[in-house]
Amino acid sequence: MPSEELSRQPLPYRMAPRSLDEYVGQEHIVGKGKLLRRMIEADRLSSVILFGPPGTGKTALARVIANCTTSKFRSLNAVTSGVSDIKGVIEDAKNPLLSEGQRTVLFIDEIHRFNKLQQDALLPFVEDGTIILVGATTENPFFEVNKALVSRSTVLQLYSLTDEDITKILRNAINDKERGYGLIDVRITDETLSKIAALSGGDARNSLKALEIAVITTAPDKDGAIVITDEVVSDSMQNRTVLFDKDGESHYDNISAMIKSMRGSDPDAAILYLARALAGGEDAEFLARRIVICAAEDVGLANPNALLVAQAAYQAAASVGMPEARIPLAEACILVATSPKSNAAYLAIDKALADVRSGDTGSVPMHLRNAPVKGMEDLGYKVGYKYPHDFPGHVTKQQYMPDAVKDRTYYEPTEIGYEKRLKEYLDYVERMTKEDD
Repeated sequence: MPSEELSRQPLPYRMAPRSLDEYVGQEHIVGKGKLLRRMIEADRLSSVILFGPPGTGKTALARVIANCTTSKFRSLNAVTSGVSDIKGVIEDAKNPLLSEGQRTVLFIDEIHRFNKLQQDALLPFVEDGTIILVGATTENPFFEVNKALVSRSTVLQLYSLTDEDITKILRNAINDKERGYGLIDVRITDETLSKIAALSGGDARNSLKALEIAVITTAPDKDGAIVITDEVVSDSMQNRTVLFDKDGESHYDNISAMIKSMRGSDPDAAILYLARALAGGEDAEFLARRIVICAAEDVGLANPNALLVAQAAYQAAASVGMPEARIPLAEACILVATSPKSNAAYLAIDKALADVRSGDTGSVPMHLRNAPVKGMEDLGYKVGYKYPHDFPGHVTKQQYMPDAVKDRTYYEPTEIGYEKRLKEYLDYVERMTKEDD
């Protein structure tokens, strides 16, 4: 077992990598020959901002940098630090006695939580090299961090760890005799380790916390072994971690993926992203609105019923609330995803609006105008209008478009779904009106 002092620390903290060789995952930035690895190994670090989901190794990388660099390493947490803390680090970095002629690497965890004033306080000292900034954030820095600060840093994205990465981290913790459980008999099958990995949501911290709970709450068997079963893991982890933040970037990524999956006619992907949003606490009415928009924009007249079902799902979600709202939302989501697609109506209105906004689209033809007051017909209002129902097929040739745009076509139906019938009808109208000539 670890020393008494070390054992008081949580397992995720104890197992934090001390070097690049112990670091697991994120091969795209720390693999052999990759940018960040070259910078760390050469001890020639420049300012970087690391962003990605929780438990993907941002803080762990900062600790590796602290262990590997010859520079002075300082650390702040944006939640508990202010401008005075930043100024203190800057003053120490500028003091030749305190800095001993070395560069200062400043790690700021959750840098997105610094307000504009605090971020601005960093800017000149990052720019002139007084400090080398290593920022970590779960939010997209291009949205949440001062643009000038971002432009002076290398932005590196970290991704959720794979199940293989998580399994390797767990095995390291079980076998490590100094910091983990290498000196006790912990027995766990590969299948059970894989279950922890699958339930951790790509978060190394969650997986190590689950392993620690499982070990310390399981009594040794008659042979002195701590046997970790699937049941123990399920009890230790409860529910799978949902990688979804309804106020953060994942909100926009997830809803974008749901819409694009419906548009792309993949009901399985669409329902998965809907489930992730619901499990993450997304507002059911917001999701319903997005499905309504997709039904109108992407399904359109290829299946007019899709909009009716989507609107009904919206009303149902608003009236019954969660958890029952998930059922009509799922129905509408799947219907939109499996419906034939046409954006012809969407293109038609945007094309017409563009004409209206860009110039004069002309006057309403006189025969189409209303003549509610006596004497208006003497001025030509309504004169010459042909009532379509008085003609064969209930159509007749007359001009409906203003003269300025009479040759424009806005709605161009596809031959998909119900819209094929609309196209056939418009072709019929064209044939009938030609016969009037």
